[in-house]
Amino acid sequence: MHARLIGPALLHAGILSLGWDLEPGILIPLVVLAVLYFRGVRVVGGVKRVPGLVWFAGGWLVLAASLLSPLHAASEQLFAAHMVQHELLMVVAAPLLALSRPLHVLLDGVPSSLRGRVEVLVDRPPARRAWRTLNRPLEAWLIHGVVIWVWHIPVLFQATLSNDAVHAAQHLSFLGSGYLFWASLVADDYPERGGLAILSLFTTAVHTGVLGALISFSRYPWYAAYARRAAAWGMTPLADQQLAGLIMWIPASAAYLIAALLIVRRWLRASETTVSRREREAFGPIAR
Repeated sequence: MHARLIGPALLHAGILSLGWDLEPGILIPLVVLAVLYFRGVRVVGGVKRVPGLVWFAGGWLVLAASLLSPLHAASEQLFAAHMVQHELLMVVAAPLLALSRPLHVLLDGVPSSLRGRVEVLVDRPPARRAWRTLNRPLEAWLIHGVVIWVWHIPVLFQATLSNDAVHAAQHLSFLGSGYLFWASLVADDYPERGGLAILSLFTTAVHTGVLGALISFSRYPWYAAYARRAAAWGMTPLADQQLAGLIMWIPASAAYLIAALLIVRRWLRASETTVSRREREAFGPIAR
């Protein structure tokens, strides 16, 4: 019980004592992403022509903080820290990047010598069909859910702690599936797909909450590697796992529910606008 009480404080203090990890395999892609985006901003016509700039900057900063800060080093020692990192990728960075709608700006940022080839690949019918499929709420919901549950299978999750390539694949799949999930919810035709978006968010909150509860209430550690490392941080293996489960269960699930409420408000406003326009079109001539 004592370890449970002091665990979060020790986790916070331990993370602060770690250094930043400027791993080239992480740093270089982040820098390339930023360079392409801001080159694209210049091509489009400057900051005033890119309304999603603030969203992109916020998402990029969260990505950098998640993958380069002391949190990244701590994630290899504590399951709770790893969970914080994953939730930052999926419920903070991913929606911010999705709101920025960066794909066209990134394409404009590609050097002119390569841009034509990239545009040809992107504009091909198979690529367009694939994006339309992945950008539908049901498909994006399914991909995101499968990725979350599959990566928590013990043999796969523990492989991320001993193999950098597997760890990178996990982060990419979390971020990528998260981006697809959120992008499908903020598409231009949200009035038509608003109901599906709300259902996607609500069911995602439920199934991730269930997974978090299973992790929290388990009577034994799921991941032996973390069980051996938690003691160095003054935590028992179960205390570390319980904290990780609570992070997934409560704040992460709450983020999906809050997003669902925002979608409801947005959907209702769009519906009200549509009804008002139709009333004006129907009764306008009579009123005149």
